[in-house]
Amino acid sequence: MLRPRIAKVTVNIGVGEGGARLQLAEKVLELLTDMKPVRTLAKTTNRELGTREGAPIGCKVTIRDQTNAEAFLKDAFWVRENTLPAWNFDQSGNLSFGIADYTDFPEQKYDPDIGIFGMDINIVLERPGHRVSRRRRRAAKVGMPHRVGKNESMEWFKEHFGLTLVEE
Repeated sequence: MLRPRIAKVTVNIGVGEGGARLQLAEKVLELLTDMKPVRTLAKTTNRELGTREGAPIGCKVTIRDQTNAEAFLKDAFWVRENTLPAWNFDQSGNLSFGIADYTDFPEQKYDPDIGIFGMDINIVLERPGHRVSRRRRRAAKVGMPHRVGKNESMEWFKEHFGLTLVEE
């Protein structure tokens, strides 16, 4: 009952602009995850970056199914050679890392029509019963003994995926 599990895996590609390049990024996410991506919108206007509030600037996919999430993560960790720095974990036990090029994934070839896209991957671990903090009716806080910490998360990833964590 107290064993942590993957709550969700979020894969994000930030393009910085809408149009054809954003459609190509959506195509890349669909190739990698077999899911339809959702566009992300700019929260504020930034003249230096040339973005307006509400304009589409990226896309993301959230994987909540355990088997799909583990299959995707196995490939993503393979790209990083099953080695990650320990500072990629936060105090809540979440893991975030980036991949520079989608063609590093197994069975992906470079397509000059698509180009090169990197991505950010965020993994949220939680214990069963954590839903009480998110539900609408009778929401409650999750106590400290029931939360997943940094060290526990690191051990879980070592055990389940065989990760090597580098202390820097």
